[in-house]
This record gives sequence, structure tokens and C-alpha cells, in this order.
Amino acid sequence: MPTFYFDMKDGVPIRDKVGLKLPTNAAAIEHGKELARRFSHEHPVKDSGLSTIVLDESGAEIHREHVYPVVRGMKPDIL
Repeated sequence: MPTFYFDMKDGVPIRDKVGLKLPTNAAAIEHGKELARRFSHEHPVKDSGLSTIVLDESGAEIHREHVYPVVRGMKPDIL
């Protein structure tokens, strides 16, 4: 089973050095979305640039999920 990594980024990344073994990219993406949902509820401070980044074993980004919704017509502060 491949290992996926779930970084947080708002300009400066917080690296996941342990990772999590999951069966598919789709399972890893769903886990990344759930992390973003949980973080948005636990930390009400809204940093519009905060995202969870899902990386595969090679370090390639396979998904990015904004923790807080991006307001239409406005760009996140930091991508």
C-alpha cells in the first residue's frame, strides 16, 4: 500500500514526515479533504491561504484543498 503525505501550507509549508498508508489516490484525497474540514471547525481563525496538500510517495502533489472557502472574485492571500 502506498504512503501519502498531508502537508499544511499558508506560504510556509508544515511537512508531514510520517505519512499514512492508504490504498488509492482517491482515498488519500478524501482524507486530505477531511483534514481540511476538521481544521476549519477546530481553528476558526480564517487564513484564506491555508490549504492541505496531498502528496504521493514520490512527493508529487495530487490534490490541494483550501481549509477555508475562497470568496468568489477574491484570490487567497498565499497559494
